[in-house]
Amino acid sequence: MREARVALESAVLTHGLPYPLNLEVALALEEAVREEGATPKTIALVRGEVRVGLSREEMEALAAGGAEKASLWNLAALLAQGRSAGTTVAATVHLAHLHGIPVFATGGIGGVHPEPYDESADLVALSRTPILVVSSGPKAILDLRATLERLETLGVSVVGYRTDRLPAFFSPDSPFPVPARVDTPMEAARVYLRARALGLGGVLLVNPVSQGLPYERVALWVEEAGRMAAREGVFGKALTPYLLRKLSELSSGETDRVNRRLLLENARLAARVALALAGLE
Repeated sequence: MREARVALESAVLTHGLPYPLNLEVALALEEAVREEGATPKTIALVRGEVRVGLSREEMEALAAGGAEKASLWNLAALLAQGRSAGTTVAATVHLAHLHGIPVFATGGIGGVHPEPYDESADLVALSRTPILVVSSGPKAILDLRATLERLETLGVSVVGYRTDRLPAFFSPDSPFPVPARVDTPMEAARVYLRARALGLGGVLLVNPVSQGLPYERVALWVEEAGRMAAREGVFGKALTPYLLRKLSELSSGETDRVNRRLLLENARLAARVALALAGLE
């Protein structure tokens, strides 16, 4: 049986969580994958080179601050300039596939924002890359209905893990149904193999957090955070980290605690799917 490897993104280190929680969580994610019997590979850019697997020292340096955020549109430039960067879902999906890693665990994917024309590169990356991504659905700050519609248009296989509803990141469910469901890691691995054999793109395995926050409560916080961003003129790439920081403040840190929980649960599920996949192949 081949080695079961799980890709992990490094944007959680550089932009997703405050220091030192970011380093603590990143190390815990790797340990969770190992405990399940798989090999973690955190992906990042370090001084102009792609790293598939980071040392403790490299993780500490990225967590301390100052690193860029690498998506597909600036990935080549950052490498050419010798920069260090955390990788978004889109960049991690691309680099994981390039290095032969079929399973990737993250927190929430990017998607369609309420503002016109603001759509994440994660969606297109998922549509064209044959990889299985475990996440807790789109980030709570997004337009979930529009994101689900866009995933359908792009042909991404969206599959609920023991759920018939789309998880909403901090919330284990939402009003929106998913088109398919599996109940075991082996079933998820079989869906991925079928999708790959058909020449399709990615499989998005959405995993509801075990203890989350009510969807309606989070929606109210998102509305308030959006009004704050509009008043302060925050937009573009600064918007997502701003909104997530405001959600943390509005929830008295509860969203950070749920974020940590779902990241760990997704890493464990990804490891189990990777092991099932390694056994099938």
